[in-house]
Amino acid sequence: MKKSLLSLLICFSSALMYGQIQPEENRFKKVVLVENLNEPMEMAVLPNEDVLFIERHGSVTLYENLTQKTTEIANIEVSTKYADPENGTQSEAEDGLLGLSIDPDFEENGWVYLYYSPAGNDPKNILARYKLTDKRLDLKNEQVLLEIPTQRTNCCHTGGSIDWDANKNLYLSTGDNTSPRESDGYSPIDERMGRSAFDAQRTAANTNDLRGKILRIHPEADGSYTIPEGNLFQKGTPKTRQEIYTMGHRNPFRISVDKKNGFLYWGDVGPDAGKDSISRGPAAEDEFGQARKAGNFGWPYFVGNNKPFWDFDFETNISGEKFDPEKPTNDSPNNTGMTELPPAEKAFIWYPTTQSKRFPALGTGGKSAMAGPVYYKDEFPNAKRPFPDYYNNRLFIYEWMRDWIITVKMNSKGDYARMERFLPNLKLDHPIDMTFGPNGDLYILEYGQGWFMGNPESKLVRIEYNGGNRKPIVVASADKLVGAIPLQVQFSSNGTLDYDKDSLNYEWVIRDRLNNYIAKLSEPNPSFTFDTIGNYKATLTVTDTEGNQETEELSIAAGNDPPVVNLNLTEGNKTFFFPGKSIKYRVDVSDQEDGSLEKKIIEPNRVKISAHYQDALDNTPPSQGHQKAPITYTAGKSLMEKSDCRACHFVDKKSIGPAFTSIAKKYSTDSKAMDYLSNKIIKGGSGVWGDVAMNAHPTIGLPEAEQIVQYILSLEKPKNIPATMPTEGTLTIKLPEGVDAQKGVYRLWASYTDKGSNGMPPLTDSKSIILNNPTLILGDADEASKENMNFKMGEMNLLIVTNPNTFAMYKNIDLSHIQSMAMIVVAPIKQLNSNGGTIEVHINAEDGPLIGKTEFIEPSDDDVFSTTKPPAPIMVPISPTTGIHDVYFVFRNEKTDGALFVPISVTFIPE
Repeated sequence: MKKSLLSLLICFSSALMYGQIQPEENRFKKVVLVENLNEPMEMAVLPNEDVLFIERHGSVTLYENLTQKTTEIANIEVSTKYADPENGTQSEAEDGLLGLSIDPDFEENGWVYLYYSPAGNDPKNILARYKLTDKRLDLKNEQVLLEIPTQRTNCCHTGGSIDWDANKNLYLSTGDNTSPRESDGYSPIDERMGRSAFDAQRTAANTNDLRGKILRIHPEADGSYTIPEGNLFQKGTPKTRQEIYTMGHRNPFRISVDKKNGFLYWGDVGPDAGKDSISRGPAAEDEFGQARKAGNFGWPYFVGNNKPFWDFDFETNISGEKFDPEKPTNDSPNNTGMTELPPAEKAFIWYPTTQSKRFPALGTGGKSAMAGPVYYKDEFPNAKRPFPDYYNNRLFIYEWMRDWIITVKMNSKGDYARMERFLPNLKLDHPIDMTFGPNGDLYILEYGQGWFMGNPESKLVRIEYNGGNRKPIVVASADKLVGAIPLQVQFSSNGTLDYDKDSLNYEWVIRDRLNNYIAKLSEPNPSFTFDTIGNYKATLTVTDTEGNQETEELSIAAGNDPPVVNLNLTEGNKTFFFPGKSIKYRVDVSDQEDGSLEKKIIEPNRVKISAHYQDALDNTPPSQGHQKAPITYTAGKSLMEKSDCRACHFVDKKSIGPAFTSIAKKYSTDSKAMDYLSNKIIKGGSGVWGDVAMNAHPTIGLPEAEQIVQYILSLEKPKNIPATMPTEGTLTIKLPEGVDAQKGVYRLWASYTDKGSNGMPPLTDSKSIILNNPTLILGDADEASKENMNFKMGEMNLLIVTNPNTFAMYKNIDLSHIQSMAMIVVAPIKQLNSNGGTIEVHINAEDGPLIGKTEFIEPSDDDVFSTTKPPAPIMVPISPTTGIHDVYFVFRNEKTDGALFVPISVTFIPE
């Protein structure tokens, strides 16, 4: 025993010594440097820790680290549109200012490299360099190193990332410049006449074309370049370009070079097919690539670990043979290069929209793979904040759509070993570039949620690591922030903590609106009385034993007491709404300065009151009654927000995809809209709103897709909120025409704004009562016995009763005027080996008063989960009960220890 413990301690000490213990997440801090950017693309951190970054529409910006000042130092004239000559239309392109890097000898020569789509009628992208002098980029003396002809008629795929190896060779990624439209998400190899923009064989698989490649050149002092040894094709090889290092890429949008061993990494944004096809090829996968030497990585013939596509004739819609990764052949009429291509190399890491069995940490959803740097601590010998040894020799990869960063550990040969999330709680808004700065900080550009627009959440940030003593985390609060004088305020520092367990010193400083000193309080939770009318600031400063400190500030307004609004149901159920049933309500308002409703000093018409049905609980004030969210359009909204839909759509404005309100307007009267749109969410598609293909979502089932569509279509419905009502009265609950009573809540709301006092502004108080749908899902219960199982079926949580004498409980249910319950319960023998049983309804405790009980629920041989016909409800009369109670559903069968049944829902039925 002692020997084992000693061995464990030795192993733990060794792990600490060699950096094998994952650092605490709270040692990392996200610092926002610049916000509200307009499509940021790529950046370079200068030796003095200033940051150069570019935006797609041509802006080159300098962030100065010492002054925190941001200045546009140049603006490049770029092309950002596709112009289709067939229909005379224009659309937003992926073109523009795409890539940025600084020379390895930047401190001596000041060279800055840009890759962009120049404005004008000549379709091309160019790699050029400029001199940075006195914080200005000299555009007049541009040196063009490389020109790459493109097509600007159909989207997409540009690449544009730039990096360097230890030998000062420049690497540039280029996309295949091919439209994926009309390829059904599979390989775009359309060889028909006039369709070259739809054939990636003319670019990515063409040895004589620089698109769909990662190029490697050595820039020279005179603005020319030479070809390093070891590129894919030797000098003099017919029908090849010597600049090509790797080929067979679709859209290698972000690359990085490991300067220790020369390995090249990239993220390749893959195709869009939602499922495998026996005649077209595999489902879509994105790739993270690793090249230890020059090679062909397969696109458009292979994807992932060399999964082959089928040769497909777009004229006849007939498939030929599968492509052979050992002997790929490019016989397209659009090919100007070699016919026999180098063997295809497999991806380093690959993943679909669904869960990857090989790499489960990558998650699910939309895909946009990005490759970041490989971290070596010894590259930052003088850094203030180097990342810990734990991340040594780890590749940082990241996902534009899924908003995560993952570190990949390799073995001594460079082979994949394992991966894990980096800072799982770090919130990101579509990271689009990533690099380490001289101080060891990790810099990240966040593009923001919408395509082709300036997003308010876009920003330049850096992640700082603190390997020493950490600042305290300060929380400041007060029992009152407004009120009449004398205003006695009880301040609180509860929640303040120090991760290093240091002793803390607390100091509150109170100042007036002109910043004049009023008082200093040296206690963690002091009280203070404000005797003079005015606005004040109370600043809490917490200092640890190492001298590190942090502050938090509160604003106090003394001179006007806030009103108090009370909204009560005087008759009717306080938890549920029942269409056609009446409720009685009363509103009371009192205000220290204005008076009260009761004394008839406050005029009733100054109190705003409304009652209406609504589809969601979003943004409602605190309310009374049972607050469990109902089954509403909220479910569809929640599913949408958790998916990658937000990357391409906004509610009320166009992004790369149409606004949801536009979709709702277009399809609101279409009887087939539900089936059509649900199917499109699952399978993907293109051509209705533009050229850009919509991702397939095979992991979204039909029920979930329909709920998303229901939410989208609901945006076209009018609000129909009635005008203000009397402060006391009787209300009959009515629902708008065409709504499903099970998909919303009924909300009563009352609000009053006072007149202000003593020169202080008016204050408002409001109260809401939310009446929920009377159907509750047992899988969503507030508490349930841990012995049972939960299973998610579509959007619904199912409770599977695997043990008798267990329970599920809902808190704070008003049982007034409830005469019975209708339960939906299934007891399948095939799926669960159900034994059946009874359900008892108790109040206040598992063994509290019994108010109802089902008959014995018999097990069934029916395949209940595959039928669309819902089972008949089980009616349960209950004893007359008034008031609010915790309701326990207790599951019994004294004759078995096995599974009983699946109680799906309970509906409360009024008198």
